[in-house]
Amino acid sequence: MKLALTEEQEMLRKTARDFLADKCSKKFVKQMEESETGYSRELWQEMAELGWIGLAFPGKYGGGDMSFLDLAVLLEEMGRACLPGPFFSTVVLGGMSILDIGSEQQKQEYLPKLIRGEKIFTLALTEPGHHNYDASSVTAKATSDDDNYVISGTKLFIPDAHIADYLLCVVRTKPRSGIGIFLADAKGPGMKYSVLKTMAGDKLCEVVFDQVPVPRANILGRLNQGWSAVQKIIQRAAVGKCCEMVGNLQRVLEMTVDYAKERKQFDRPIGSFQVIQHYCADMATDVDSARFSTYQAAWMLSEGLPCTKEVAVAKAWVGEASERVFALAHQIHGAIGVTIEHDLHYYTRRAKAAKLAFGDADFYREVVAREMGL
Repeated sequence: MKLALTEEQEMLRKTARDFLADKCSKKFVKQMEESETGYSRELWQEMAELGWIGLAFPGKYGGGDMSFLDLAVLLEEMGRACLPGPFFSTVVLGGMSILDIGSEQQKQEYLPKLIRGEKIFTLALTEPGHHNYDASSVTAKATSDDDNYVISGTKLFIPDAHIADYLLCVVRTKPRSGIGIFLADAKGPGMKYSVLKTMAGDKLCEVVFDQVPVPRANILGRLNQGWSAVQKIIQRAAVGKCCEMVGNLQRVLEMTVDYAKERKQFDRPIGSFQVIQHYCADMATDVDSARFSTYQAAWMLSEGLPCTKEVAVAKAWVGEASERVFALAHQIHGAIGVTIEHDLHYYTRRAKAAKLAFGDADFYREVVAREMGL
């Protein structure tokens, strides 16, 4: 069984790491956290020119004809660099969803603009007071009005909504069972945004839909039967977030090992003490197992194989492994690791947020249990 990256994936990984090391310093990350938009338009266009935004889209729309597994390699490097901006929301949540369930006309209209970096997309799914990723949590409504549907309701924790051009809005279209996905103009009438202060420093928003008109032509997939599509979106997003977390954890492991080699106590590097060696070994075990479970799920998604259990195992494991890795990383770093001047906090804050994104460990334990027939 060969688990190594292909030669093409290795080239992508190296190119991405070198580019992000040059363009995405922690000073830049801090500037983006403090800015209103949360991203650099110039860097966004550079990534579009490199083909990153269109990497996993078909060539007929201007994409790179690569796979989700190839995209996983890129997402890992982005997590390693703490890359700010709307890449995840535009590509993983928006573009790949349109590719899955959009009509050919919708794909021709929206995907080339997305791939060229001209338009930003995101997914409006979660709502206030609802923390489970199930159909019952959707209360925002879409009602028919001649040639339009009118959306009313509030969405919460929506990434990059304040800079998006389009929102993929998940709404209730029938009182009990009907769920639909609508492509709404983010700059249209009736849309209100509030950017929230977050632990990770990313730009999550509250979005209020106040009688927002959406043309019938902007329905994605089948009306009233959209929940199965939403479940696939959540699966892909969970794996994509795991990829970012693996990059995050790998970099923290490297930082911690380097520190253990350099920091001296009692006239010797602290890494020479057995307890520190065992801490680092435990961290490495968690990082490697997180990577293996993540890439297994990413490969199965990429191949179109059923992988509900594998996705759930990966998200549950990576989230809890990250807690253990960071507990040990901060213990080894000691006081310096909790200062704002040290880079460790960028990774810690993002890992805590990522653990909850698209379902926490308890949510996915329930999924695994159901897949085992329990």
